[in-house]
Amino acid sequence: MSRRARAVAFLILALFAAALAAGIADGYGSSVARGYGPLRPVVVVARSLQADRPLGPQQAAGALRIRRVPTRFVPPGALRAVEESFGLAPTAAIPAGSYLLGAQLRLPRADRPAGRRLGGDRRPVEINVTGADALLAAGPGAGATRVDVVVTAEPSGSGSGGAYVAAAGVPLLGLGPGADGSGPGGASAATLGLTRRQALRLIAAESFARKLTLLPGG
Repeated sequence: MSRRARAVAFLILALFAAALAAGIADGYGSSVARGYGPLRPVVVVARSLQADRPLGPQQAAGALRIRRVPTRFVPPGALRAVEESFGLAPTAAIPAGSYLLGAQLRLPRADRPAGRRLGGDRRPVEINVTGADALLAAGPGAGATRVDVVVTAEPSGSGSGGAYVAAAGVPLLGLGPGADGSGPGGASAATLGLTRRQALRLIAAESFARKLTLLPGG
């Protein structure tokens, strides 16, 4: 057999081996999906994160990675995209190898008004809100420190429901992804400086309203 013929034979064998390996990998992936459920993206910590160190594109690029794992193994609140962490800081040190959860992140301490500045009978209260994507994307120091909380009621009968401002111009103390780790358009966990009356009104609204929305610049 000539040298050229041997080269062609080796090339054909290499292509066959590559196709066989791809088929095995695809079959293995399908087997995993059948056995453990569909795969979903999740953010994992590749390099340990320090408490109160804000995450930006640079920091996240070196410390966070996206992995695809079976849904049944993903803990509640795990982030789906690295961008969800931008502008936020870990509330405590997070070791390498961990999933990154929304509950582990908040606005940096320097960007949260101190408790003594609340004044009156205001106290920090956490509620679940929607419409906070713009505030999260703006990052620390870029958004408003006071917001209006708008309650959108569920429709009743033939009516279309309604919306009203339940708390106007309240201090925004902290903002992070919700407990379900929702992406854009999902729920966020907002810590607000509320009076007792405002807190009771919003806590009640969480149980009956369709959604609570933050409007910046209140």
